[in-house]
Amino acid sequence: MGACTSIKADYLIFVKTGDRKGAGTDANVFITLIDKDGKRSRKVFLDCKWRNDFEQGRTDKFPVGDIPGLGDIEFIELSRDTKGFGDSWFCDRVWIVPNQPDVEPTEIHFPVNRWVKADATLKIQKWDCCLPQHDTAPETRKMELMEKRMYYVFDQKSPGIPVQIKELPSDEMFSNDYKWDIVRTKGILLIKSKMRRLTSDAWSSLKDLGNIYKKGTNLDIPMGMYRWKEDNYFGKQRVQGVNPVVMKLCTCIPENFKVTNEMVSPFLEGYTLDEALTNKKLFICDLTILEDVPLMGVPVEKELVSPYALFYLNKENDILPIAIQLFAKTTEDCPNPVFLPSDHKYVWMLAKMYYNNADALFHQGSTHLGFTHLIMESVAVAANRTLSMSHPLYRLIAPHFLFLIAINSRALNKLVAPGGWVDQVMTAGAGGMLAMTAKRFQNWRLDRDGTLPEELKMRELDDPAVLPYYPYRDDALPIWYCIKNYVTRIVEGHYESEKVIADDWELQEFSKMLVSPYPDGCNIKGVPGDGKFETRQQIIDTFTSFLFISSVGHAAANFAQYDEYAFPPNYPSFMRGKAPRTKDPITEEDIIKHLPHKAMTLDIMVVGRILSDRGTKALGDFEIDYIFDPVGTAAVKQFRKELKEISEENTKRNETRNPPYAYLNPIHIPNSISI
Repeated sequence: MGACTSIKADYLIFVKTGDRKGAGTDANVFITLIDKDGKRSRKVFLDCKWRNDFEQGRTDKFPVGDIPGLGDIEFIELSRDTKGFGDSWFCDRVWIVPNQPDVEPTEIHFPVNRWVKADATLKIQKWDCCLPQHDTAPETRKMELMEKRMYYVFDQKSPGIPVQIKELPSDEMFSNDYKWDIVRTKGILLIKSKMRRLTSDAWSSLKDLGNIYKKGTNLDIPMGMYRWKEDNYFGKQRVQGVNPVVMKLCTCIPENFKVTNEMVSPFLEGYTLDEALTNKKLFICDLTILEDVPLMGVPVEKELVSPYALFYLNKENDILPIAIQLFAKTTEDCPNPVFLPSDHKYVWMLAKMYYNNADALFHQGSTHLGFTHLIMESVAVAANRTLSMSHPLYRLIAPHFLFLIAINSRALNKLVAPGGWVDQVMTAGAGGMLAMTAKRFQNWRLDRDGTLPEELKMRELDDPAVLPYYPYRDDALPIWYCIKNYVTRIVEGHYESEKVIADDWELQEFSKMLVSPYPDGCNIKGVPGDGKFETRQQIIDTFTSFLFISSVGHAAANFAQYDEYAFPPNYPSFMRGKAPRTKDPITEEDIIKHLPHKAMTLDIMVVGRILSDRGTKALGDFEIDYIFDPVGTAAVKQFRKELKEISEENTKRNETRNPPYAYLNPIHIPNSISI
């Protein structure tokens, strides 16, 4: 048997049990080694006396002797019985090291990543990485996929939004639920901060609001509190805030945006409005998509605006707001002034706050929830329904699905449930936010909105000569191309011709499912190939987008949330009362009346802090190793090398930025959407 004794070992066998609920086993476990010529070892009982083997998340080592005459190990067979109190077993992987004279002690890896069923034999090939047309056990592979389809079923949980999973499979559950229990974590933070007794009263002043933050605690002073009044900082929110994907070059003023030369010429450093347009000095944010979004959630007087904002690039290359119109359309019976920096300071301040309130809804419903969390859940369900665990592209993308479905099913659903956090602290509530998500999904395309270089070109901000200071672009693009290089190496290593692509029925089914309407698929527009991959470039482009959205896209939208949202005047998720429709002077007291009350502010702070924490390892440092084949391991090694270089360059760039933008340093970007 494979016992932890002093016997002479022909092989050292290492077995890692998966880190998921119920993964460990008390059953008897057996292994058989098979060499490349089909010669088999005896059936080895893996057991270390006086030790509890095969515990969740643990690696066990078994010296195994009396196995003479085997050549290079090509397959293993795993089996177990039903003995013990808990006999279920999820094996993460097995690796074997020859311990014989004249044999190189090189690790031979068998990534299992499966449940080992009782009284059945699971046969795994070295590296377990091949296309379906090359698999030596195609029927077993098909049966595995058919079984997974029973658990990975599409569901659309709100009309028109990206599809999700119907019920959370046990394989997707957190190994430690408590870590992602937002309600529990929120309570702990409140106790530590000693702020549980904040009432529902209004703040007495902006200074009173600022006094709530405690240095040296998890609820310390957010970055937004320091400079929120400055127009310069308001501009920087468009290029390095939580929602840096809205602003675009302004080549003409929209018909409904009633800004004129007379209004803005004082802010254009000698240009006329037309000259500023011609010289590419103006930029616009258009959030008129929010028009007609329903108001739900907290039943108080409130109003969601659908604004335009115009920005000017000055001689110091600062982006400054020069005009804000809060509503998409102007009617005779509904005043809709264009607010300017020369207006009364509190009027201009309130106009910026209402603009940011609209921006916050777009951020949460589109940039964050809709087109990181939900769109990638659609992809994850499709991948699990069509791609075998043995498929090289599944092994490529699997680390970027870690905890995604679980965070969406367990934590996210609590936040957007009726009466949940979004209902309580966002102006439009959960219903309004999801309605906006559905509205955006109608025109969202993977090959444009989900492809960073194309998305930047669409907004005409790809050229640094046009917009010199754009930290999101400058930090995200190098990682995009790094990811693309990584994906390219793997795709080109497994698909040597277009015929190989055409013959890969799993990949073709995946492609078809991505574009098919619900309930048969994800209904994603703009997938390269439109339901049929024909070239390597189409595969590369598609998977590059998926890996980028899962890592960089989510990091950009998520990890600045505390710094942006936690001080409500800086980036208010909720505004009370009606938006200003005149330029009549107002006071600080009037500003306070529009802001969230104390208890709501605390709720925003605490959940913002929780959502800004990182739950998994940095990009390229995978929690679960899926890739062991030569093509993949070489690609991973180069990927990590390039990421390290990008990280060093990012650190240098941030030394001269004010404020710094550290959210897209690769060392701070998780592999997956895990919070």
